[in-house]
Amino acid sequence: MKKLDTDVVVIGGGATGVGVLRDLVMRGFRAVLVERGDLGQGTTGRYHGLLHSGGRYVVSDPISARECAEENEVIANLHPDAVENTGGLFVVTPEDDPAFGDKFIKGAHETGVSAVEIEPEEALRQEPRLNPGILRAFKVNDKTIDGWAMLWGAIRSAREYGAKILTYHRVEKIETAYGQVSAVRAHGTKTGEDVVINCNFVINAGGPWAGQIAAMAGAHGVDVVPGRGIMIAMNHRLVNQVVNRCIPPSDGDILVPVHTVSIIGTTDVAVDDPDHLEIPRNEVQQMLDAGEVLIPGFRESRAVHAWAGARPLVKDTRVAASDTRHMSRTMSIIDHKQRDDISGLLTIAGGKLTTYRLMAKNVVDVMCRQIDDWRPCRTAEEIMPGTERGDNYKVTHRLEQREKDRFEQQIVCECELMNRKMFVDLLEAQPTATFDDLRRQLRLGMGPCQGGFCSMRAAGITQQIGRGDVEDITGLMRLFLKNRWIGLWPILYGRQVRQTALDDWIFQGIFDIEHVPEVDDSKNKSEAKR
Repeated sequence: MKKLDTDVVVIGGGATGVGVLRDLVMRGFRAVLVERGDLGQGTTGRYHGLLHSGGRYVVSDPISARECAEENEVIANLHPDAVENTGGLFVVTPEDDPAFGDKFIKGAHETGVSAVEIEPEEALRQEPRLNPGILRAFKVNDKTIDGWAMLWGAIRSAREYGAKILTYHRVEKIETAYGQVSAVRAHGTKTGEDVVINCNFVINAGGPWAGQIAAMAGAHGVDVVPGRGIMIAMNHRLVNQVVNRCIPPSDGDILVPVHTVSIIGTTDVAVDDPDHLEIPRNEVQQMLDAGEVLIPGFRESRAVHAWAGARPLVKDTRVAASDTRHMSRTMSIIDHKQRDDISGLLTIAGGKLTTYRLMAKNVVDVMCRQIDDWRPCRTAEEIMPGTERGDNYKVTHRLEQREKDRFEQQIVCECELMNRKMFVDLLEAQPTATFDDLRRQLRLGMGPCQGGFCSMRAAGITQQIGRGDVEDITGLMRLFLKNRWIGLWPILYGRQVRQTALDDWIFQGIFDIEHVPEVDDSKNKSEAKR
């Protein structure tokens, strides 16, 4: 059994957990992060890519709107390589009430959200594919963000300050002695090794799983309600800035340009288990219909992938337990010393990816007060290592890079312009990573072919450089394709049917992928669940 000693254990490797980790070590605390899968594998990696201006919530949730407005520019400055400054529009379509625009602009002024009304003709000039019948339009400071790039920037920063990260480690117990947290017990699902981490404090940043984690310390009844939402990526940028319907938050009211695709989202349905998120076909149709309202002809574009994520919403007594659409998006911090007589344990939930840094600051502030050791937060002052302030992401960045090295390096994934060196360097840095782990950092297989061509190249390169035997590598490819196909079955229509049929023919007809020698991939079961 492995033993570690630290000041604080952070449970949960999404944006909030990583933000908490970075904040802790920048204040001089020793900290270890524990995550049962890969970083950014849960809610952080399953959202629509919007860095909120706050506009979406100016009427329905003004506290959340104000938080988003404050953090929007902070995050853009801290993570220039992950943020594209697209700008955004709120538009009143022919199906919407023009009077809501008055409530919207009033709420924006009251919450500090920048919003300016422009003429519909100007909005159509900026975004020619918009519904030509729009009645009103408002300009806002929405941006888009690559959640994985953001998260890995924060990880680089945290590691420079001495943070330790244990991925693929499942927490099994939060130990207490005389009402005080004393240790965290975890099991390495890849290594098979048990780990005991002695500590004085635990910050539970488990998102939709936060209630399950709190219960491991005997703090039962933490009501974090998973709100399932589905999203669909279309095969190109139908718009170049974020387009929102100017209505109360609803299903399918946001279209977000992220990298080379556009993402329509999202639904909001309460579920019991965040590990099992369906992608119902009726909700897929609902998203496509919603896209038509914003962009006539939306359905004629090719849908390339659908996915579902779970929002970590704290139960709101003002609405029904199943009404996740109207639960507040504001962050909540649960002090288990006050609630459960357990010192050294805090749970943080709710909030938005946009407010991840602010959430981390607030929960670490509470910890400092509880242990009577005040240390100021510095996370808004220091940009992430390897980036320069103002060097914002541009959609053409990889094209520019490939222009420089296209003759020296094989292109492995044409859709995302990922070359061999990028893949090999990351594989050597993370030799136990699955192809999905690499995908989250390289975007392997996230283009129109959905891994149909690049996955076998990746498998061949992995074998060629001696990172496993044929059976293990084939198992990695099979798991990767399985996870890709989960997001394809609900959208099989039109041109996507032909692409999927081609991929299926390649892998079933040529490689007989389902009948290659089996390997024990129990270590990757948590990946398949997601």
